[in-house]
Amino acid sequence: MGGSFTSIALIFFITTSTVLGIFVKYWGTPIVKANNQHLSCILLISLMLCFLCTLLFIGRPTQICCLLRQVTFGIVFTISVSSILTKTLTVIIAFNATKPGSKLKKYVGTKVPIVLVIICTLGSSVISAVWMASHPPFFEADTFSEMDKVILMCNEGSVSLFFCVIGYIGTLALLSFIAAFLAKDFPDRFNEAKNITFSMLAFCSVWVTFVPAYLSSKGSRMVAVEIFAILSSSAGLLGCIFVPKCYIIFLQPELNTRTFKINPIA
Repeated sequence: MGGSFTSIALIFFITTSTVLGIFVKYWGTPIVKANNQHLSCILLISLMLCFLCTLLFIGRPTQICCLLRQVTFGIVFTISVSSILTKTLTVIIAFNATKPGSKLKKYVGTKVPIVLVIICTLGSSVISAVWMASHPPFFEADTFSEMDKVILMCNEGSVSLFFCVIGYIGTLALLSFIAAFLAKDFPDRFNEAKNITFSMLAFCSVWVTFVPAYLSSKGSRMVAVEIFAILSSSAGLLGCIFVPKCYIIFLQPELNTRTFKINPIA
């Protein structure tokens, strides 16, 4: 099973890297510039790291892997979800900034969204720091999960703090869904709020299912459940948000023009 997960993670990593390369190549086009291309790049890089971080869960565990894997997972996933939340808030702010007398124009740009991503990520970093300082994960030999077998595994140290990280990410995902739902009908040809709405539905569905599955599993099955959740939710974000953009870039290039963006009916 470890080999299968490794192959899947590497395939998705390469796929995400390819999408990032496509975005860099078509950097100046409307479909890439829409909804802040810098945040799109941050999101793609964080998704690449999400796929790679599953490799820390595969193979013979060590003390360093036990310490790194959940912290890495928590921080890179927070960056991904906070990037999506910020992208959606950017759409809302940009739309309302066009109204006469609006004071939101000063928040439209590159710096404010990146600051928001950093602030959101700090929340997860603080929880992880408390976790590592108070009840850090540790390497152990499990002799109880399976009969006549000794399973080398990572004990998470504090299940409560682990689920605090999951809950924090889930809160950001829920806020992203609400913001995207509110912005889905805004009049912009390349408004990706609808895609974000679907991606957050898929993301939340995976992690809501993860909680009972994780709690009811033991030993290596717990690790497999978490790897599956990381891979499937990351793939959902990649597919829902970026596949439609790549479809337009390659199969409907006539839509990826400034003229069409301004006047799609013409």
